[in-house]
Amino acid sequence: MLLEIVSPEAKLFSAEVTSVTLPGVDGSFQILNNHAPIVSILGKGVVKITATNFTFAKEVAGKFTKLDAQNYTLAINSGTIEMKDNKVIVLVD
Repeated sequence: MLLEIVSPEAKLFSAEVTSVTLPGVDGSFQILNNHAPIVSILGKGVVKITATNFTFAKEVAGKFTKLDAQNYTLAINSGTIEMKDNKVIVLVD
């Protein structure tokens, strides 16, 4: 599935991923390939991205933390997520 993470300043990430775990306001939840459509509000926490390959723009690479070769995290204060047609768009603050 395609994951796009966008902040008010820049597009932080856009690539095919295996899964994404997000900090919902009532607890974290995970989205996998071909998940049902969903719109949700995010709270303060960590977005965990799992993929086989990562490429970050130099100016935003410092915002992400590498856990291992296939997992990175991004700390957020709040946001919104939409999953539709196997595309996840995350607006973060």
